[in-house]
Amino acid sequence: MSSPLVVSVPEEYLAQALRALDPPVDVVMWDLAHRAPRDVIDVVVPDYLAPKSRLAHVAGLGTRLVQSQSIGYDGVAELLPPGLLYANAASVHEASTAELALALILGAQRGLADFVRAAERGRWDFRYYPSLADRTVLLWGYGGVGQAIEARLAPFEVHVVRVARRARVDGDRTIHGEEELLPLAAAADIVVVSLPLTPDTRHALDATFLAHLRDDTLVVNVGRGPLADTDAILAEASRGRLRFALDVVDPEPLPDHHPLFGLDNVLISPHVGGATSAMAPRMVALLVEQVQRLQRGEEPRNVVLRT
Repeated sequence: MSSPLVVSVPEEYLAQALRALDPPVDVVMWDLAHRAPRDVIDVVVPDYLAPKSRLAHVAGLGTRLVQSQSIGYDGVAELLPPGLLYANAASVHEASTAELALALILGAQRGLADFVRAAERGRWDFRYYPSLADRTVLLWGYGGVGQAIEARLAPFEVHVVRVARRARVDGDRTIHGEEELLPLAAAADIVVVSLPLTPDTRHALDATFLAHLRDDTLVVNVGRGPLADTDAILAEASRGRLRFALDVVDPEPLPDHHPLFGLDNVLISPHVGGATSAMAPRMVALLVEQVQRLQRGEEPRNVVLRT
């Protein structure tokens, strides 16, 4: 009989789910902060919020799969030892990130931050704000998160424009290529960015792009902080020309008393797109499926890197 898979996890709830499997697995608690507790670990699950630099500790363990708890994998390839697969957590965070994107859009469009500030001062401050209904929403990035955002926008009577790296038709949906981005963005009321971070997308939201947007356009970033040039955002926001709703910023965490915090036309959440109660059960389901696939000799899901 072959030996059971050795799987390291950083949290007890993941360990409990794996201990119930049949065929069994050998579960090890390890957050990659220190030397590995075993000489061989077949599957390594890093801590959700741990520094990526800890991935270097996987070297020499004969690891077959590193299963991330995040969707993004920017900056990972150069840290991984050769000979393994790296899978992201597609299917875990899309719904929650899309919920937050919608919350940021509604909060900014309907002035919720202004109402909260007025209430804190003990004031009833009646004002008109722009609707979400009848707006043109451009989704820049049309992977799992972008598609989940569109699904949640559907009841709000908006016109959705989709832009991805390449143009294509998916059923009844037209996805525009990035060569059409600037004229499409110039006609949008709201731009929602959910791009992956790559060398090509770093600072995609720069001064040139922002200059093409109409006055009072709302820009929402739920992708990665370095997709945007923070200085360019600060310049446009300080002038009051554009509005921003940001779950991700550069740097992170944003330093205390950063000037972006003091602007009424900027709504900031502290990178919490995936940080909800939905994460744990979805992460358990993904990890269990990955382990069972390996036990059957099958390819795991969501492989984004092969070193």
